[in-house]
Amino acid sequence: MNHLKMQNFTTTEITEHAEKNSDLTGKIIGAAIEVHRELGPGLLESAYEACLIYELRLKCFKVEHQKPQPVFYKDIMLECGYRLDLVVEDQVIIEIKSVDALAPIHKAQLLSYLKLSGCKVGLLINFNVKILKDGVCRMVS
Repeated sequence: MNHLKMQNFTTTEITEHAEKNSDLTGKIIGAAIEVHRELGPGLLESAYEACLIYELRLKCFKVEHQKPQPVFYKDIMLECGYRLDLVVEDQVIIEIKSVDALAPIHKAQLLSYLKLSGCKVGLLINFNVKILKDGVCRMVS
C-alpha cells in the first residue's frame, strides 16, 4: 500500500520548490546559529531543541516537535516509537545532535525519517561544535 501521492511537476515548479526550500533551510540555519551564539557547545540536545523551537516561532514559523512518525508496512501502520525532533512548515525535518562528531548512522537516521515522512529536505544539526556551520548537514531525498 503506497501512502505517497505521486505528482507531475513542470521544471519551473521543481525549481520554485527547490528555491523555496533553500530559502526556508537558510532561515532555519540562521535561527540555529543564533541559538549556538547564545548557548555555545556542550549542552544536551533537549536544551538546543527548546531554544531552536523558541527562535523559529519568534520568526513565525510553524514548528512541530517530537512528532510521532509511524512506519507503514504493506497494509498496516506500525507505531514503532520514532519521533522527529522538529518539523518546520510541514516541509523540513530537523534532527538535532550534541555529539563529538556526526557519524554515518546520524545521516542514515535522517534519510530514513525523510523517506518515512515523505518530506524532501532535512537538516542534521550538531550543536557540539565550535562553529555551527561545521555541524550542519543539509540532506535531500
